[in-house]
Amino acid sequence: MANVLIRNLSDETHRALKLHAEKHGRSTEAEIRAILDEAMKPEEPIKLGTALREFGVKFGGIDIDFERDQNPIEPATFE
Repeated sequence: MANVLIRNLSDETHRALKLHAEKHGRSTEAEIRAILDEAMKPEEPIKLGTALREFGVKFGGIDIDFERDQNPIEPATFE
């Protein structure tokens, strides 16, 4: 895990963080982690298919010509 050192944090901000942490039953360090985790969480999850499509559009895309296999799926056997 990465470590971060924050220099020159005002006393007022530090006190506010400590109070906020106490309200949530956490240490100040855990509270700062929770705040940063929440702030950096994407608004909505990134979906792989959407990301790949956007990548393709950005670079002009490619044409893939294939037919889907219409054969029924064979069940797995464990013998």
